[in-house]
Amino acid sequence: MNFATRLLHGTDSFDRKTGASSIPIYQASTFHQFDIDQPGEYDYARSGNPTRYALEEMIAHLEGGKRGFAFSSGMAAISSVFLLFSAGDHLIVAEDVYGGTYRVLTNILSRLGVEVSFVDTTQPEAVQASIRPNTRGIYLETPSNPTLKVTDLALLCGMARERGLLTIVDNTFLTPYYQRPLELGADIVIHSATKFISGHSDVVAGLVVTRDEQLGEQLYTVQNGFGAILGVQDCWLVMRGLKTLKTRLDTSSASAAKLARWLKDHPQVERVYYTGLPEHEGHALQERQSSGHGAVLSFDVGSRERVKALLDAVKLPLVAVSLGAVESILSYPAQMSHAAMPPDERRRRGITDGLLRLSVGLEDVNDLIADLEQALAATARFAAVKEFT
Repeated sequence: MNFATRLLHGTDSFDRKTGASSIPIYQASTFHQFDIDQPGEYDYARSGNPTRYALEEMIAHLEGGKRGFAFSSGMAAISSVFLLFSAGDHLIVAEDVYGGTYRVLTNILSRLGVEVSFVDTTQPEAVQASIRPNTRGIYLETPSNPTLKVTDLALLCGMARERGLLTIVDNTFLTPYYQRPLELGADIVIHSATKFISGHSDVVAGLVVTRDEQLGEQLYTVQNGFGAILGVQDCWLVMRGLKTLKTRLDTSSASAAKLARWLKDHPQVERVYYTGLPEHEGHALQERQSSGHGAVLSFDVGSRERVKALLDAVKLPLVAVSLGAVESILSYPAQMSHAAMPPDERRRRGITDGLLRLSVGLEDVNDLIADLEQALAATARFAAVKEFT
C-alpha cells in the first residue's frame, strides 16, 4: 500500500461502530465500568481516549513503529521523552537543535541533574568522542532547524545501538512521508504535529512513536503520569490534516525547490540553505536516507536591518513563528525560534542576524517569487541609502 493510500486507509478509516467516515470526537473525561472485575479498555481520559488512540495508532503505522503517543504540544512531546532519563544521565544533542529544545535542556533538565553535550552530529567522530560512561542517549534533528544540516541517521543509530544508547530523532521537517528514522535504526521519533502533519495553523500538538513495545510502555508511564496529553478535538484536527499530508508536501516542496534556486542567484541574498540544492553539503546524504527535501529553506540577507526592511515589505507570507502550514511563513530565528539561545551560541551555529527561515505553503510559487522580489528590492534600497549616508 503506497503512502497516499496509507494516509487514508492504513488504520481505521471509518468508525467501526457506526460507519461514520470520520472518527468521532469522544468528548468524555471518564468512562462507565460495567463490571469492576473486568474493567473496560478506557477508564479516565488522561489514561486513554478512543479519539486520541486513533491518532496514536495512525502515526505509529505511518512511522513503522509499535506505539504512538499524542501530546499537548511539540515541546510536551520532547519534554516527555526527556523524562525517560534520570539524574546523572548524559545526553548528546545536535548542536543546532530547535531553540525550544535547547531551552528545556539548558534551563530545566540541567536543574534535574541530566547532563547535555551539544555536538555537531554531522561529524560522527565528534559524536563518538563525546560519549561518556554515563551517556544514555543521542538526540538528533535532521535536517536541522534552521540551517538544514544533514546527519547520517543510519551511521549514528548503529553507533548508538552498539553502545546501548537510545537514539531520538525530531522528524518534524520531513514527516514520515519523506523520512522514516525508525527504519534507519532510531528508537524514538518525535514530531511537532503543529507543523506539516496537521498543516493548517489551527492546532498545537506533539506526536511520538517508539520502535518497540517495551520502550512504548516506558513512555506510556510518562504520558499517563505526567499528563501532557492532547485534547480530543485537537486529535481530530490532526487526523483531518494528516489525510492531505502527501498532497500538501508534494506541492510545497516543489515550490521550495524553485524558490531556493531563485534565491541562490539573487544579488541581495548572501547564502541559501536547502538540501535540495546540489551544492548543499548534505545533499547526497539527504538523497540516500530520505525521499524528499521538504518545504523549509533558510536564506541570509546579511544583517538585521536588511531583515527588517524585507519583513516590512513582504505581503504574502505570514511573518510568524512556526512552519509547515498551507500558507507560507517567514520566521526570524534570532528573535523567534532561537531567541532562547545566547547570541554567541547562535552565531557559532550559523544562525546570524541576517538569517530568515521560509516555510513554503500552497500559494502559487510565481506569486511568492514576485512578492519576495519586491521585498528584496526594499533591502537593496536600504543598503543604498545606508551607503550614501
